Amino acid sequence: MANHDYTTTIRWTGNTGAGTKTYRGYERSWDIAVPGKPVIACSNDPLLGGDPGLMNPEDLLLSALSACHMLWYLHLASVDGIVVESYEDVPVGRGENMPDGTGRFLSAELRPAIAISAGDMKRAHDIHGEIHNHCFIARSVNFPVTIAPTITAR
Repeated sequence: MANHDYTTTIRWTGNTGAGTKTYRGYERSWDIAVPGKPVIACSNDPLLGGDPGLMNPEDLLLSALSACHMLWYLHLASVDGIVVESYEDVPVGRGENMPDGTGRFLSAELRPAIAISAGDMKRAHDIHGEIHNHCFIARSVNFPVTIAPTITAR
């Protein structure tokens, strides 16, 4: 086993002049900064007063889950001689908000549309069932993740 660390800087950018003196007096915005990478401007979920034009934590979690699945799919497909020509996912995460203001993800469904030009079609489908054994993000979430792929031959 080998351990490795990840680091990031989260910097609140929503101080409009009075800090958090009043609940509505500050913005729910921040930047994600990782050394050597572009800064990502973020905001809270619009349901909670955030800017709908910026990424929010829920967007980022769902995107990370989908991207991890995609990267492992591409890797395993390549190892098995399956030539992936395109891959696009439009995942859906289902959340719930409680009366006390707390919330959580209940589930996520990944919906990758994949085009392959060579390789075994059955194996191309079967790979999806193996990915959660590998994907760092999928192995770390505490809600069910299902996969509903569409795979076409090119």
